[in-house]
Amino acid sequence: MRRETFADEWRPRILSVLRIVTALLLLQHPLVKFFSFPVPFPIPMTPLLDVAGSIELVGAVLLLLGLFTRPVAFILSGEMAVAYFMGHASHGFYPIANGGNVAVLYCFIFLYLAVAGGGAWSLDAARSRR
Repeated sequence: MRRETFADEWRPRILSVLRIVTALLLLQHPLVKFFSFPVPFPIPMTPLLDVAGSIELVGAVLLLLGLFTRPVAFILSGEMAVAYFMGHASHGFYPIANGGNVAVLYCFIFLYLAVAGGGAWSLDAARSRR
């Protein structure tokens, strides 16, 4: 029988840390859009940005709690893909040039969370233990 390594032991916890930190970073986006906190939103709000901000707000809170992680992360991954192609890709091919680095990174982190789940420190894990 294989002995559990440090990495094996901590993998579910570090997954939770990734989820929590990503959710806190994402939460900044709807706070700026809706409340101009901590800085003002740089462009006028549109109905599409209202929808995006609402998805981000609800999604960030659910991810922070680790509740419904997989479906929420899948939706957020799609939203970030749309954000990249609608808001950034038309300004050049390379994400570094078109300002889309963050959208691409979020997209793939959320895609990973959609597959991996919320980790050990999540409400999803607590619900599955019952």
